[in-house]
Amino acid sequence: MAHPKRKTIARDISWLSFNARVLQEAADPSVPLRERIRFLGIFSNNLDEFFRVRVATLKRMIQFGSKANMHLENEPQQIIDEIQMTVLNQQGEFNRIWEEVQLRMNEQKIFLRTEKELNAEQQQFISNYFEEEVSSEVIPLMIENIPLFPNLRDKSIYLAVVMWKKESALKKKYALIEIPSRTLGRFTILPSPNPEEHHIILLEDIIRFNLPEIFSYFGYDQYQSHIFKVTRDAEMDIDEDISTTIIQKIEKGLKNRRKGKPVRFVYDREMDSGLLEYLVRRLNLSKRDNLIPGGRIHNFRHFMDFPEQVFKEKRQRKKPFDHPLFTVRRVTDVILERDVMLHFPYHSFRPLIDLLREAAFDPDVTTIKITCYRLAPQSKIINALINAVRNGKEVIVMMELRARFEEEANLEWKERLEEEGAKVLVGIPNMKVHSKICVIRKRTKDNNFLLYGFVSTGNLNERTAKIYADHCLLTSSPKIMADVNRIFSYLEQPKSGINFLKDCKYVLPSPGYVKSEMLRLIEEEIKQARKKKPAAITLKMNSLSDEELIMKLYEAARAGVQIKLIIRGIYCMLSESKKFEKPVHAISIVDAYLEHARVWVFHNRGKEKVYISSADWMVRNLEHRVEATCPVLHEELAHELKEILQIQLEDNVKARWLDNELSNEYVRTTKKKIRSQLETYNYLYKKTQTTRETGSN
Repeated sequence: MAHPKRKTIARDISWLSFNARVLQEAADPSVPLRERIRFLGIFSNNLDEFFRVRVATLKRMIQFGSKANMHLENEPQQIIDEIQMTVLNQQGEFNRIWEEVQLRMNEQKIFLRTEKELNAEQQQFISNYFEEEVSSEVIPLMIENIPLFPNLRDKSIYLAVVMWKKESALKKKYALIEIPSRTLGRFTILPSPNPEEHHIILLEDIIRFNLPEIFSYFGYDQYQSHIFKVTRDAEMDIDEDISTTIIQKIEKGLKNRRKGKPVRFVYDREMDSGLLEYLVRRLNLSKRDNLIPGGRIHNFRHFMDFPEQVFKEKRQRKKPFDHPLFTVRRVTDVILERDVMLHFPYHSFRPLIDLLREAAFDPDVTTIKITCYRLAPQSKIINALINAVRNGKEVIVMMELRARFEEEANLEWKERLEEEGAKVLVGIPNMKVHSKICVIRKRTKDNNFLLYGFVSTGNLNERTAKIYADHCLLTSSPKIMADVNRIFSYLEQPKSGINFLKDCKYVLPSPGYVKSEMLRLIEEEIKQARKKKPAAITLKMNSLSDEELIMKLYEAARAGVQIKLIIRGIYCMLSESKKFEKPVHAISIVDAYLEHARVWVFHNRGKEKVYISSADWMVRNLEHRVEATCPVLHEELAHELKEILQIQLEDNVKARWLDNELSNEYVRTTKKKIRSQLETYNYLYKKTQTTRETGSN
């Protein structure tokens, strides 16, 4: 809820409201059961990351105050208190939904069994499975008398065990077992007494069943066991020590993350009170360290990978289809003639991979430059780049090592690329490279050179491209590619190359230029509105929190500019005010696909300016990251983007109003039902059929 004196909604409270929208999807009975389970996993994973990063940051603000080198929030302790209350309420709702989902699972003959609900065949099965697969991965720690308490890992779950003998119940012993879900997975499908039924058991319950085997040496006959997890501060302390390379800082930060200060302790509310008190004391926790009682199961993020084969219902998501212009001709040949816009996940991601593969084998291609932020585990993008190196191309990869929670993977990609001979850039001090750009240099027949490539709103990740909604412009436009090349020149020489960013004429780079241009464009709309002329702004992005831009949007709304907003996540603007001459239309869409794209449209006296961007309107994106905001110069593609935006603005199935009270009420109208992701698929698929019939876009 917005504080009555605040001009904006607190960023972290707004984020919790976004995660509540994710929880709404898990609660929605019209959502297929497998998707409801997946949304419970997404909610849990989101919350874990929120505590690792944002709550940890707020706690450091309280600890260091004005001495902290960070963007300070007002009243961080008040925000933490509000977070605690909100999270506890959400946890109660989560538990209610999970109970209801389990009932629906049972109706579909899917049963999650505990160690106490097994028949004789299943008991024998998990005894054998434990002996063959699990026992070697289980290392119990007798924690009662150890002087140095073990450093419990973030993202892991632990089984806290209380043991005693029936005849001497006062002499209890405590032990900890880390659940080896990283190596074994969380779910095991059991033999079923009925071929129509599916029985599943969690890894921790397999271990629970085998506790007498694990601790047979001690001769105990009574056991209680409860799951808990510790969420740690994930921020890496990367200072400005110029004697330490960025790679060493990253590696040091990863080690520090493993022993970061606990910011949340989530436990089974049935846990033995003596054991709970002991754990809290040994972990140096207090009530302010977010002690959160929960149910029997924790780390629900694993439920994003719940076994697919047990469901009979059809998947909610449709398969991507090929862009019609790439079904016959090579990607390179097409984009050397015209711009093409791919819309993921509706369009296949394959053209981006094909573009790099074609460049790798083209004798006239001399150079490939590309930025990488989050890559697929088995990245075909990397494979194509390695093939290019092997074919004698100069390959320059800007590998952002500080992509949060991808640092280890990106370090490995860096080493592999360098082993093959690629040049890998590893970042700029105090600046993440978040742009998604590529430029390819090709020799022409008259011995000159031309540039082509792409600018995208999303990561170069073929796996997430199936579930993230993004736009990617493939182009050989000299205007755009010259500016993309300038951004790479800056990345290659950041200390002296800031002028390359200043020289960009069409693509707006961050830091420094996106925000000033957005303020200018909003001001132009304000001037037109005050003259009683048409003035409109439509903005779609993940997050809107930059206070200066929000204040400018308030000014525009008061002047009568028509403002339409589609914001998936953080939304700090107060969209309702009696001072606004026209109401602000602000919605959030949470559905099967994650709405990740950034698209901005300004009326601009009838000569509309349409942009796609990698940047959200947040301080970090506009001032502390290298981003690329690209104008869509091709009129048909600009029209296509606006058509998609209009479909989304009319959503009355999965859209929620973004009001001042963070109520997350669904948009409901008397019109026919419009579910924008389904309608966007149909719109683009219809265009595909028309293009194939006419041979043009």
